[in-house]
Amino acid sequence: MEKEIKILAIESSCDETAAAVVVNGRDMRSNVISSQIDLHTLYGGVVPEIASRKHIEKINQVIEQALSDAGVTLDDIDAIGVTYGPGLVGALLVGVAEAKAISFAKGIPLVGVHHIEGHISANYIENPDLEPPFLCLVVSGGHTHLVKVADYGEYVILGRTRDDAAGEAFDKVARAIGLGYPGGPKIEKVSHEGNPDAVAFPRAKVADGVYDFSFSGLKSAVLNYLNGCKMKGEQIVQADVAASFQKSVTDVLVEHAANAIEQYHMDKFAIAGGVASNGTIRQAMALMCEEKGVKFYHPSPILCTDNAAMIGAAAYYDFIAGKRAGMDLNAVPNLKLGE
Repeated sequence: MEKEIKILAIESSCDETAAAVVVNGRDMRSNVISSQIDLHTLYGGVVPEIASRKHIEKINQVIEQALSDAGVTLDDIDAIGVTYGPGLVGALLVGVAEAKAISFAKGIPLVGVHHIEGHISANYIENPDLEPPFLCLVVSGGHTHLVKVADYGEYVILGRTRDDAAGEAFDKVARAIGLGYPGGPKIEKVSHEGNPDAVAFPRAKVADGVYDFSFSGLKSAVLNYLNGCKMKGEQIVQADVAASFQKSVTDVLVEHAANAIEQYHMDKFAIAGGVASNGTIRQAMALMCEEKGVKFYHPSPILCTDNAAMIGAAAYYDFIAGKRAGMDLNAVPNLKLGE
């Protein structure tokens, strides 16, 4: 019987205050998320100062709840995993300070976790059979990365966005067509009523980066289309614009993933991140993987959004590899994957 390594994980990189207890990287004993979405909806997006203040109010509560839900105390915890980047600096600092305080007070080892590594590791929680190497597409509000997971904690970035992340484009387009915040879920919902072939939006190619993404041109194309309709007095069908935009994003994501699967001869492909909970994108990826005879992995929607269980999964593999953070651990808002 292998020893149970219990990790208390903390995530506060954006506007979710989260804590979880994960055993041996895959067994999620608790996963508590305090979301601020209603608060930030008033402002049409995340306000960093408000997010930081809310994290300070909530962080002890979510940690106590996570320990209680898992039926453990701090005395049972083997290590603390915390997101230290990338993210909003003020928000990250709340989680990092909390993790360091507990680590110092209780003498528990500390592990700093990369937020994107967390998203990738979310796939381990529900898929006991998933082991590296595999390809993973991370699509979230702040990130669009195509990553080769060579081993636990070992990543090769094949492509990333040159400008807007996919989730960012969803938010901006949603705002432009009058859907408001948060953009992703609202565009997906409205798209079901629209025709994805109604408007021919561009699929961006990046000349010198075959796996890189660019979504700012697509966002501009949507804005230009809307302005053109207004100037000509033509009716704008919100659902058609949403569906056509979503299809354009989906096509690019699927094409890049398919090319990488072929080039790197991969038989496992995973998606992760907030935008990975989009049903249209999931279905398109599942279909592509089926056609290529590749096994497709994706976390449940609750594990796609920012949560601490994914941080606990990543922290476990870092911990058993001997990685430790000191009391000088700091928030790194622009932390690159693999640094």
